[in-house]
Amino acid sequence: MGIESSAHTFGVGIVDNGRMLANEKMMYDVGTHGMIPAKVAETHVKNAGTVIETALGKAKVSMREIEGVGYTKGPGIGACLQIGQLAAKTIAIGLGVKITPVNHAVAHVEITKHESKMKDPIALYVSGGNSQILKLAQTPFPHYQILGETFDVGVGNMLDAFAREIKLKPAWGSTVAKLAANGRYVEMPYTVKGMDFAFTGLLTYASELAGKRSNEDLCYSIQETSFSMLCEATERALLLTNSDELELCGGVAQSSRLQEMLRSVCKEHGMRFGVAKNEYNADNGGMIAYVAERMLKKGASETIAKCDIQQKYRIDKAVVV
Repeated sequence: MGIESSAHTFGVGIVDNGRMLANEKMMYDVGTHGMIPAKVAETHVKNAGTVIETALGKAKVSMREIEGVGYTKGPGIGACLQIGQLAAKTIAIGLGVKITPVNHAVAHVEITKHESKMKDPIALYVSGGNSQILKLAQTPFPHYQILGETFDVGVGNMLDAFAREIKLKPAWGSTVAKLAANGRYVEMPYTVKGMDFAFTGLLTYASELAGKRSNEDLCYSIQETSFSMLCEATERALLLTNSDELELCGGVAQSSRLQEMLRSVCKEHGMRFGVAKNEYNADNGGMIAYVAERMLKKGASETIAKCDIQQKYRIDKAVVV
């Protein structure tokens, strides 16, 4: 069983030898105000039991049949991470089974790699709090090396912040995408430094135009500009590393427009592009369960006392097994 609670989603996944039996979740309603950590955590507490029971029912297994449990250690919102940690510890102690902490970003990359059947891809990981270009490295230990990343905020948070700025409901990047479908381009700041990028200048500029240009034009322009930045940096990483596979993962990977742009990049260079189903791009317990099962089978369990959370748990600090 895997438990995800890094942000707005409380998710529970159940896997059996890599086969997904259940992937259930409940989400906090961000409305137009975004996430308030204490309220999100409170919602997770209320939903946890129901989501666990629903996942067990979907998987057609009893709690007694669970042989191990994993949870999101980080990165994420502290109050939210603690709920998943507590739930996982309670299950591990109650059942007497092994437990392992999982890096949220590693889980996104690994489930997409598994779903796409890729061997050694460059990964563009784009979510609310993270935007990174990654490549598996073996030294000094197996980990995802960061080739490029945001200098300031994740592209997901940037789009969500803009959605709140122009009072969209729900205040998600997906709502921005819907308005973007009918927009026309307005020139905006474009910041790429090698394989790194920055989004706050773009956000500030677009926000200053709110009310002066149509929301459709602003949504289209902020989306196209930010996605173009990601594509340029990722294309550079692919060529510099001589890679022939690219995977797109994380919450923003649900964007059909970003998928389309990256497919075009890969087609131009004869590279393979992969992306998972949206249920695995969005935060979910299934990806935690998938990685946790693999870790536990390879002996990478942890004592209850050492099962902590880490809000700024960098992906390059996590051992990949």
